[in-house]
Amino acid sequence: MREIRQAGIGAAPHLSCIGATQESIREHLADFREIGVKRIVALRGDLPSGMADPGAFRYANELVEFIRKESSDEFFLEVAAYPEIYSQARSYEADLKAFVNKVRAGANSAITQYFYNADAYFTFVDAVRRAGVTVPVVPGIMPIASYSKLARFSESCGAEIPQWMRRRFEGFGDDAESVRAFGLDVVTTLCERLIEGGAPSLHFYTLNQAGLVRELCQRLSLA
Repeated sequence: MREIRQAGIGAAPHLSCIGATQESIREHLADFREIGVKRIVALRGDLPSGMADPGAFRYANELVEFIRKESSDEFFLEVAAYPEIYSQARSYEADLKAFVNKVRAGANSAITQYFYNADAYFTFVDAVRRAGVTVPVVPGIMPIASYSKLARFSESCGAEIPQWMRRRFEGFGDDAESVRAFGLDVVTTLCERLIEGGAPSLHFYTLNQAGLVRELCQRLSLA
């Protein structure tokens, strides 16, 4: 993070509260101040298997509230949102309430888990607006480089791959170029619909696939 800032590049560190103490969070905030970080992504994080004590903060809203008490409006705080429900949530309603709590605790904006069903995003945004939440909800976009890797990752995090996409990908077999081309078409169309529908911006999960993101941005006239 320090090297990124020394290069003059903006940075938004991800701060997870699982296993954290109040003192460790204070130390992180002090480090962020020192190097000029202005944005923080405040997350709960997944509780590791067998871990009984989550630490000083059970949920992300508690972390957001603590950061606000320690630093007022010094940092722009972003939190996670789940259009298709967080994998560990009890229900859609419980997940929506958890999101609202994070915003009321002081979050400025949200970034969603990736998805491939634009209707899920728009339905979620409508729901949070009805709940009185007005902060920007930025859709998270996952470019597709490998279907097998995407399927494994989606299973673990709860993101849905629509059946029609699964069928097409499975039909390509080991044809990596066809998978890449189809994936680019799917994600480009998704981004176009999100932009047309009023999404405030797009957040790309690059995962070392800068080439794919660059091509998507060119297709969308963002670069």
